[in-house]
Amino acid sequence: MPSKSYSGQRASWGLKLASVAALLFLHVPILIIFLYTLTPDEQTFTFPLPGITFKWFGVALQRPDLWRALTLSLQVAAVATLAALVLGTLAAAAVYRSNFFGREAISFLLVLPIALPGIVTGIALRTALGTYDISFSYWTIVIGHATFCVVVVYNNVLARFRRMQGSQIEASMDLGANSFQTFRYVVFPNIATALLAGGMLAFALSFDEVIVTTFTAGQQTTLPIWIFSQLSRPRDRPVTNVVAILVVLITFFPIFFAQRLSAQNSDIEGGSK
Repeated sequence: MPSKSYSGQRASWGLKLASVAALLFLHVPILIIFLYTLTPDEQTFTFPLPGITFKWFGVALQRPDLWRALTLSLQVAAVATLAALVLGTLAAAAVYRSNFFGREAISFLLVLPIALPGIVTGIALRTALGTYDISFSYWTIVIGHATFCVVVVYNNVLARFRRMQGSQIEASMDLGANSFQTFRYVVFPNIATALLAGGMLAFALSFDEVIVTTFTAGQQTTLPIWIFSQLSRPRDRPVTNVVAILVVLITFFPIFFAQRLSAQNSDIEGGSK
């Protein structure tokens, strides 16, 4: 019997209400944070607001410690994403193209860091670094963030490899192309959007990571740790809210575009079948 298609059917009112409730549950707290970036009172938070002001945005942008933390977070996210793109792609290619003993176990170990609590990864890294007397620095932050960024890239690229036609690579090799030419003209065009989507997701995850940074940053402060340190200062709470919104905006766009890329690629593949 032909399978029943549900595309184009209207959702029931119960499903619509459940979707709205889920969206409100997830995003109302963010709206509340944004609301209290506009309060003129730095001591208390009441509703309705006693007034509306945008002065806290100016105060936040004039904080040099904020700019140092933001710069460090962006640098760490960029380098960790670059490392994840290289390592994640190589790992995905090895798992997809090779058939060796323990392949599934290695694949499981590659995705395990994303499932572990960040504090577990942070403690493990701190112990390993301390064992070899490696001092905490910028590069230890990058290593900590790359551990879970690799997983995102690996999953995206491996999924794309599995949707590729192996005959394309075989045909390229049969026609005399070497490995580099095959990657450049056959493999890379097929996995380019997966790399871009995985890279943007990895950047967003690295930018707002807190736990791993806590255990590897030493004296350097990334933006999430800066926010955490400000929570003990009630007078700076509106400024902290402004920075929290900044983090939301910076992470929103990579995730949004990664989702759009994945959706567009799925539509193209679905239409070609």
